[in-house]
Amino acid sequence: MGEDIRLARVARGLSQEEAGRPVGMSRSKVGRIERNEPPAASLIEIVMLAAVVGLEVSIRAYPVGPPHRDRAHAGLLERFRVRIDAGWRWGTEVPLPNRGDLRAWDALIVRPGLRIGVDAETRARDGQELERRFALKERDGGVDRVVMLLSDTRVNRSFLRERAASFAARFPIPGSVALRALADGRDPGGNAVIVA
Repeated sequence: MGEDIRLARVARGLSQEEAGRPVGMSRSKVGRIERNEPPAASLIEIVMLAAVVGLEVSIRAYPVGPPHRDRAHAGLLERFRVRIDAGWRWGTEVPLPNRGDLRAWDALIVRPGLRIGVDAETRARDGQELERRFALKERDGGVDRVVMLLSDTRVNRSFLRERAASFAARFPIPGSVALRALADGRDPGGNAVIVA
């Protein structure tokens, strides 16, 4: 981050003193930030200095360890697992195959020549966010199919009815058809939303 700030400052023709003045930073503090030297600057200070030199700081959080799963989430995955054919190889928290990508499938079910990524939602909230997340994970996830697994609740059934038209393109296979195929050990033939 420090090097980015330095390059942007130099490109704008600002000295360290000129860059630090609007945000109340000394020349030496700006220099330490640019060199990534201690004492560390706060995130707020970095964001303010970056703004002075024309940069916008973006932060994103990625899972780095096993997530805390509540009983409802674990139960949803288990209800699904027992309903599919035992011949499917089953793994949970399976990382996406791209180096540096910290996302993971909640479950991955595999047969020779077929990999299906499963993400479970106990309570669906934001349809656009879910569609975006599934589109990106489908693109990056090294799978042939994706399943959105939803808890069988009144709220989720209502959510699905409201999103039916927009979900149809991304999840064209009806959930009951997909679940029957998976229970028989077959390819469901496309992406699906399954309520369990």
